[in-house]
Amino acid sequence: MAGRGIELVGGLSPTLRGMLWMGASGALFSVMNTAMKAMSHDLDPWVVGCLRYSFGFLVLTPLIWRIGPAACMTRAPLLQIARGGLHACGMLLWFIALPSVSMAELTAIGFTGPIFICLGAVLFLGERMTAPRVAAVATGFLGVLIVVQPWSQGAFTEVTIGNLFLLGAAPLFAASFLVAKVLTRVDRPEVVVFWQHLTVGLLLTPFALAYWTPPSPPQWAALAALGVLGSLGHYCMTRAFRVADISSVQSVSFLNLVWASIAGYVVFAAIPGLWTLIGAAVIFASTILLARHEAQAARAAAPRAAA
Repeated sequence: MAGRGIELVGGLSPTLRGMLWMGASGALFSVMNTAMKAMSHDLDPWVVGCLRYSFGFLVLTPLIWRIGPAACMTRAPLLQIARGGLHACGMLLWFIALPSVSMAELTAIGFTGPIFICLGAVLFLGERMTAPRVAAVATGFLGVLIVVQPWSQGAFTEVTIGNLFLLGAAPLFAASFLVAKVLTRVDRPEVVVFWQHLTVGLLLTPFALAYWTPPSPPQWAALAALGVLGSLGHYCMTRAFRVADISSVQSVSFLNLVWASIAGYVVFAAIPGLWTLIGAAVIFASTILLARHEAQAARAAAPRAAA
């Protein structure tokens, strides 16, 4: 009996579709983070983070309800709660570190996340980490270092408590995404995102209340928009995890630095420098080469699987 073969939709393999979903997620998050950076000058980051997730939950609720009340239910409630706890703890360490680290340190350490995710995917999910995937992640991280150049800004001259908090946040976020990958096996992507916003919003509420500053009407509107962007970003990411190996789409995460540079130019008129352009070219090259390799591998495997 012939096997089903590798599913190709519109000529795209699952891995390529996952990379496209991840690219869309990164673009949405870059717009959202740029707006959050602008808002953080007037509102405490805890307030912005909590309200962003709370508005995301409010946006998702009617959409989930239209599918049916039963759609809100998860088949793995303990995993959903654990995932929310991991993500909230990562945000806790990230916010604590924020005032005491440079942007170079924040960016460089933050982009270690894909490395932790790939290691976790191999160790805990049994995914196959091929040489091209390793090379793409390593090259993408090299592109980040070319852009940030932390050694030229006096960063990492000594290990600070802020560095340690950031290093603690990265594997927590990675663990959250690994759990999300597991959840996509039993729940729909919109359910995974719905529960994430519910649990993280609730867990961040005490911190937001401790630093509460009432937003102005325009800020309320902007926070609602952030909720929509964040929900869409997490939905696209969850769709990527559902259709492809989580390790195969991680190199696309480094494109977030490119999207952030574009958003910074549009919003803050920050012109990218030469090293930013070089680093962006390296990141683009690594992503395109991996996409090409995965496409060739899928085409080669499809006839064998269908035989």
